[in-house]
Amino acid sequence: MVLGDSLTAGYGLPAADAFPVRLQTALRKGGIPATVINAGVSGDTTAGGLARIAWALADRPTHAIVELGANDALRGIDPATTRRNLDVIVARLQSAGITVMLAGMYAPPNWGKEYEADFRSIYPDLAKKYGIGLYPFFLEGVAARRDLNQPDGIHPNAEGVAVIVERILPHVRRLLGAKE
Repeated sequence: MVLGDSLTAGYGLPAADAFPVRLQTALRKGGIPATVINAGVSGDTTAGGLARIAWALADRPTHAIVELGANDALRGIDPATTRRNLDVIVARLQSAGITVMLAGMYAPPNWGKEYEADFRSIYPDLAKKYGIGLYPFFLEGVAARRDLNQPDGIHPNAEGVAVIVERILPHVRRLLGAKE
């Protein structure tokens, strides 16, 4: 399951190009018969993700990638609040017996260096606290690249999603216990 926001939900893309669908295709091509659940809601913050944990668990996932926080950063939500929400999300997923990986997000520079540093530390700190996998920046290789984003400059286009899948795939394979 990928618990996320519009970056997971596939905002502005045909359903077949959404991250979870493309990830599932890549996993299956690599010999892992996984079904990837799209638990992404456009516009969601970490508070929204926390509020819908029970809904997300209804599909009984065995593994979860948590891709939340981009909207918190865009809205300038206090990083301490984002940290608390993600902490509870990870704890609840683990208490349900789910193996978790965090997909990190970076804050935009307009909030200042202190905000940026506080926000960026959330993901590695929680990964260490819970002993879980971390993909440091979900949009690695895609952020700020016009050719890989939709006209809004924020949401990846189909080519951008392909780059994200290619880069995160080794981490997801490890999450699933697959050999490299």
